[in-house]
Amino acid sequence: MAPGETVPDETVGRANPTSEDHGMIKFYYNMAPNPMKVALCLEEMGLPYELVPVDTRKGEQHAPSYLAINPNAKVPAIIDGEATVFDSNAILLYLAEKTGRFLPGPTPAERGRLLSWLMFVASGIGPYSGQAVHFRNVAPEPKDYAVNRYTFEARRHWTIINDRLGANRFMLGDSYTIVDIALWGWSRLVPIVLGADALAQLPHVARHLEEVGARPAAARALALKDRHSFKTEMDEAARLAMFPHLASKVA
Repeated sequence: MAPGETVPDETVGRANPTSEDHGMIKFYYNMAPNPMKVALCLEEMGLPYELVPVDTRKGEQHAPSYLAINPNAKVPAIIDGEATVFDSNAILLYLAEKTGRFLPGPTPAERGRLLSWLMFVASGIGPYSGQAVHFRNVAPEPKDYAVNRYTFEARRHWTIINDRLGANRFMLGDSYTIVDIALWGWSRLVPIVLGADALAQLPHVARHLEEVGARPAAARALALKDRHSFKTEMDEAARLAMFPHLASKVA
C-alpha cells in the first residue's frame, strides 16, 4: 500500500479479538494523549490487539509486573511476540516499520523529515504541553514563573506545527503518516493546554485535527473509552501515584 493510503473501512483493528487470532499485540493503555496515538495507529493498520488497561490514578504503572515491561512506569507499551516496545512514538515507528504502512517514501530526504518531525512531537509537543497543564492545574503556589515558561514553550511549539500545516496538508506533505497520528494524540487537547480559544488562533492545527478526527479509525480509537473504566478522581492517592515526587523531599 502506498504511503498515506487510507485503510479500507472494512479493515479495522479489533480490540480483544477472538482466541482464533494469532500474533495478537498486547496494548497497555489508558485514555491519555500518548496511548491514544497508539490506539489510532493500531486501528489504522487493522492489527488485532488485546487491551490491557493500566490505571495510573490507582498506581498500576508502578506494579513490578508493569515495570518489567516499561521501567519508566508510563503508558503506553506493547508486547508483540518477542518484542517489547515502550514510549508512544517508538511504538508508532516500530508498527510502521513492521507493516510498511503510514511511512513516507524511501529517500534519505523523506526519512529525515519523518524522524525530525516525529521526534519534534516526542520531545517538544508532548513534554511542553503536559508540563503546561501540570503547572497550571497541579503545582502549588507560587507557580507564575513555571506556568508562564511552559505555556510560552507549548504555544511556541504549537505555532511551529501550525506554520508547517499551513504549508502542507499533512505533516510530511500530501501523505498521511505516523507523524500525523502522533500529533493527533495531543492536538485534541490544545484547548486544555493553551486555553479555550487556542484552536481559533491555530487554524491549521484545527483543520488537521478535524481531518484526522473524521477518519473511521479515530472514531474506533476514541470508542475505547467504553471498554474499561478508569479512576477519575484526583484524590491524594491519585496525586501520589501520578506524581511520586510529592511523597519525597529533596535533601
